[in-house]
Amino acid sequence: MNLTYTQHDTVGVVHIADSRLDASIAIQFKEAFRNLTAGGGDVIFDLSEVEFLDSSGLGSIVAVYKALGRGRHMALAGLQPPVEKVMTLTRMNAVFSIFPTVDAALAAAGPTAAE
Repeated sequence: MNLTYTQHDTVGVVHIADSRLDASIAIQFKEAFRNLTAGGGDVIFDLSEVEFLDSSGLGSIVAVYKALGRGRHMALAGLQPPVEKVMTLTRMNAVFSIFPTVDAALAAAGPTAAE
């Protein structure tokens, strides 16, 4: 599993460079995500390379969101059609702000985050 983190003013972007977010990496993902985002601020989770998301993967996304704590937000960006379908079927699209691209999510976060 490969996660990267880049800071854009007060918003951090976490990118997962894997085609699957499933039971085989869910525990490792949660730990790595928490370590990367421990510094504070809102988070955009870039899922543009993820083509498959199972219930364990979805559960891990919800777990890291909850772990962010009060006052911090997490948006999702770059969802592939199968991942977007899971989010819609589970109504997670009502929990998370979902953007077509990281750039769109950064623009929505505010003018200083997009710089």
